[in-house]
Amino acid sequence: MNEVIRQLYDRKSVRVFEDREIEEEKVKAILLSAAMAPTAGNQQLYTIIRVTDESLKASLAESCDHQPFIAKAPLVLVFCADCLKWYDAFRTADCEPRKPGVGDLLLAVSDTLIAAQNAVTAAESLGIGSCYIGDIMENCEIHRESLHLPRYVFPAAMVVFGYPTEGQKARQKPVRCDMKHIVHENGYRVMDADELRDMLIRDRDAEDYDRWIKAFCKRKYNSDFSREMTRSVAEYLKDFE
Repeated sequence: MNEVIRQLYDRKSVRVFEDREIEEEKVKAILLSAAMAPTAGNQQLYTIIRVTDESLKASLAESCDHQPFIAKAPLVLVFCADCLKWYDAFRTADCEPRKPGVGDLLLAVSDTLIAAQNAVTAAESLGIGSCYIGDIMENCEIHRESLHLPRYVFPAAMVVFGYPTEGQKARQKPVRCDMKHIVHENGYRVMDADELRDMLIRDRDAEDYDRWIKAFCKRKYNSDFSREMTRSVAEYLKDFE
């Protein structure tokens, strides 16, 4: 196994960081790695907001599901799917562009998340941990105001970075699903109840599984923050109707 693949296998979310800054040359390497990611038509349909203001970091820690470790992260990047800059470039060059639509947004989100993952992979290679914060998609009104997000700009992901503590390094990475459930051949295969249970049961017994999946659905899928995320994303989508 080569070093890149080993790091991809080993990488896990880090939520506790050492109390030290990330060297600026390493920050620049992470950002440049993001910019080197595959991108549709070389358009780079994203803008990266680097959050350095401590009060803004504290605010994001609250608005992103009350997670104090966000405020303690040495590096906080918000990856925004940006359909505005090309629209403005076309408009100001008298190209008579149509308004951005949902297809443009999804393409921009793809570009954005590929760039974010490049940043995460680069950080891992430098011994720097990271954690994706999907909650940036929640609280649309708050984040639009605090990050000065105009129409046609959507915060697709926030990633926080820092040097992991020894405890975080030692923490076991969660087990992924067996590949037979993840890779479908020549088309999508709808899984029945037995296969879904087989995919998710892992080292649980049947009684533990039933208890776990009900609790997980309540804690994640049916949670208040999940409903808020759906509401906020719908609000952002109004720009693209």
